[in-house]
Amino acid sequence: MPVRRQLDSRFESTDTDVVLVEGLYREFGVPLLRHVRKATGNDLQWAEDVVQETLVRAWRNAGRLHREPGLLWAWLLTVARRIVIDGRRRRGARPQEVEPPDANAVPVPDGSDRAIEAMIVADALRELSPEHREVIEHTYLRDRTINEAAEILGIPPGTVKSRLYYGIRALRKVLKERGVAS
Repeated sequence: MPVRRQLDSRFESTDTDVVLVEGLYREFGVPLLRHVRKATGNDLQWAEDVVQETLVRAWRNAGRLHREPGLLWAWLLTVARRIVIDGRRRRGARPQEVEPPDANAVPVPDGSDRAIEAMIVADALRELSPEHREVIEHTYLRDRTINEAAEILGIPPGTVKSRLYYGIRALRKVLKERGVAS
């Protein structure tokens, strides 16, 4: 007897909803779980919950279900897909729950790292040529544009760009020698 007829006769001959759901689980449980795992990003626990909820809904709607295997499979897939979509919406609507941090374990920034880094960079700047150092000071440290730095220093903007490029390269080399920069 073909599988389709076996399913048709098995589901039609059952009068109780429990037997229907057991038959659904036996016939469709594994492929439904495989399908739902893909939809849940391979989250096995969530996929198992979705399959269980799908079969609970099948049990609740047992009287209204069509007993043909193709229609049952389509119904199960539709219900499972909607459960996954609802789960994603719920997760997106609520902030993720986290435990409050231990007050003694929370680091308090004291600024010492930043101060040490500033001292190292200032010391490294002293090793650059005066031309490179003044261009870096005007552009990075005083937050001036290339044109503003060129006007203040009395040199063309192209020269500022060139000195800035080579000055930054030299600064990186000095910091790398000191083991500060990569």
